[in-house]
Amino acid sequence: MSIIQKKVCMLGAFSVGKTSLISQYVNSIFSEKYTTTIGVKIDKKQLEIDDTFLSMVLWDVYGEDNHQRVMPSYLRGLAGYILVADPTRASTFSSLISLNAMVEESIGEMPFVLALNKSDIKDEWVDSTDELNALKAKAAGVFETSAKMDTGVNELFTCLGRSLLKANAGVGS
Repeated sequence: MSIIQKKVCMLGAFSVGKTSLISQYVNSIFSEKYTTTIGVKIDKKQLEIDDTFLSMVLWDVYGEDNHQRVMPSYLRGLAGYILVADPTRASTFSSLISLNAMVEESIGEMPFVLALNKSDIKDEWVDSTDELNALKAKAAGVFETSAKMDTGVNELFTCLGRSLLKANAGVGS
């Protein structure tokens, strides 16, 4: 049986939980210790969706902030992406808007899902913006996740996996 391999980027502002989501998904591990991602960290996870094996090559790209922007070169070969927000910080919403625009300008529209992370502290969330609501409408799925509590993590990646396989089928493979 063949395995379909797809590159997936985790994109978002600094400290939204991109690394924690990948760590929870790939290794079932959560750490309270914050470590800044320098450049990109690559992990791999294989899953089976509807009798098809999909190998996701997960690119954990450093978080954006006022001093640093994600380089479009990290997007080469991208099949789909996960936008991660920390809804306790409204500034992370505008970061998602600009990252999504950069992806679409650099390589066109492709499947993506939206992770509203840190659902374990949902009482601290701020209301989403109109722009974020428009982005939610374009996403293949929107998930309230918690890497800490392992909530919505598998569903997030599985949804993107389904979208990648659906897009792959449309290419004539």
